[in-house]
Amino acid sequence: MAAGMTGERLRAEDPREIAGYRLLARIGEGGMGTVYLSRTRGGQPVALKVIRREYGGDADFRRRFEQEVQAARRVQGYHVVPVVDHDTTGEQPWLASVFIPGLPLHQALAAHGPLPPDSVVQLVGCTAKALTAIHSAGIVHRDLKPSNVLLGPQGPFVIDFGIARAADATQLTLSGGVIGTPQFMSPEHALGEPVGPATDVFSLGLIAAVAATGRHPYGDGGALTLAAQIANSAQRPPRLDGYDDRLRPLLERCLAADPDRRAGTEELSELCERALGRSLNRFTGWLPEPLTEDLTARERAVLAPPPEPTVTDAGPGGPSAASSGAATTSPAGPPPPHAPAFAAAPTMHPPAHAPSAAAPVRRTPTALVVAGAAVAVVLAVVVTWTLARAGGASDEGRGDGKQSQPGDGQSQSAGGQSQPGGGQSQSAGPSHSAPAVSSSPDDSSGYTVVFEDRPFALRSPGEANVVAVDLDVPEVVQDSPGREFQLIEVSGGHWEFSTPMGKSAGTTAAQCLTGARSDVLPTEVDAADLRSTVPVGTRLCTVTTDGRLAMLEVTDITTASDGDLPDYATKLTLWRKR
Repeated sequence: MAAGMTGERLRAEDPREIAGYRLLARIGEGGMGTVYLSRTRGGQPVALKVIRREYGGDADFRRRFEQEVQAARRVQGYHVVPVVDHDTTGEQPWLASVFIPGLPLHQALAAHGPLPPDSVVQLVGCTAKALTAIHSAGIVHRDLKPSNVLLGPQGPFVIDFGIARAADATQLTLSGGVIGTPQFMSPEHALGEPVGPATDVFSLGLIAAVAATGRHPYGDGGALTLAAQIANSAQRPPRLDGYDDRLRPLLERCLAADPDRRAGTEELSELCERALGRSLNRFTGWLPEPLTEDLTARERAVLAPPPEPTVTDAGPGGPSAASSGAATTSPAGPPPPHAPAFAAAPTMHPPAHAPSAAAPVRRTPTALVVAGAAVAVVLAVVVTWTLARAGGASDEGRGDGKQSQPGDGQSQSAGGQSQPGGGQSQSAGPSHSAPAVSSSPDDSSGYTVVFEDRPFALRSPGEANVVAVDLDVPEVVQDSPGREFQLIEVSGGHWEFSTPMGKSAGTTAAQCLTGARSDVLPTEVDAADLRSTVPVGTRLCTVTTDGRLAMLEVTDITTASDGDLPDYATKLTLWRKR
């Protein structure tokens, strides 16, 4: 698909608005549906995927889709692109995710060639962190491949988790086969056996091998040939000669034929950090310069004011927006009042951009292998799919143990949209954009920036659950000591601060430090008081348990689908002492 920096222009048959989201461009298309670029009331970019009609017409798919996306929305952690909204009740189901102007790994490899060893090791370590968060929510990705790993200036991000199972089950009904990406499956997946978290680790090993050398470790055959060889791994393991000495041990731990012998995701992250000899959270120069320049250009293009959405010209007498009855509206003005307002962060499906003109294009044999990874291929096997929890047990429902049954009511939107039956979630209003954080050397605070404006979601942990927020990593984990604060869904719910948390009047480190010391919040803030105590636009500041300075800027507040605590979307900036 020919596409510019912000995607392909809308076609005559494309909708112009979905549930208050104004569609600006096409940014991807795959086996599940079409992905569009949109923006929130605050002007933040969001990716919205409209599911294909053949899926939407299947009642079983809708039920499973609801379960899987509800589970996916519970995933919290960095290096994952969260799902922020969805609907299974309309003519065509859809879901929305926050958007970052990154580049899918398969496109990066096709345009710039294999990555250097350090980049691959960091890619593996950070992706393993994403898998830890995904598996902790009771989800197995099932379709981890280069096109589902997005490269950005702040590291890699995993997309499209939590919905593959709904498509797999429906495809069994429709055709007697399953949708998958054979050359990036695990042996158990290719053999039609139940899959668990270890299957994602195997897929990550294959991704790392291709990213490092430009070749698949099982050879150069077609997709089904590679899948057959992967299925036979116990007798014929992959060839791992020729890989960097730091990378080979990681590949060996990932690509073991026996799932029980593969490294766990947390162990894998630790191995990668030791191999690098530095923190996985340092992203300055983590990618080659030409690729970094390409990513920078994409980021500028996405953050620029969007062009007016237009349809593809079908030629004389062809369809147009006017002739098809579709109204073409300019996104330059504010969206309609009912439009959802979510914070910007990382995208479910990134734009299928052409390489930047400033970056040299290198074509390698890898491009043929990797390009195939974006195509869904039907395997000639019938598979019984299970949604495996991180502990290995299967579950037909959502990650928190609750199942949505047909006819049990509508899903609750996090975007403030009206729901069937008159229900409506509450929204704190449009997002507010703050000036860029100052990290100038003359800042009197004595701190220097580590990273700034990193998207960070603080979601309700659900009924009778407690999670801890670590701003140094950053990550949200199960209740653990030594973190900055906790999200507690017990007895009405509250936030509990372990380090003094204050409000900053500005965006500099000096202002943040002053706020952390002089405008301190109570140790606990009840769920009922959060929206008034910490409204949209608030900048929360604290000195972390590691002695760093952290600022959370609240960009959006939405009502959680379960639990009393509202969901907060924030941008996190972290400084360290000079």
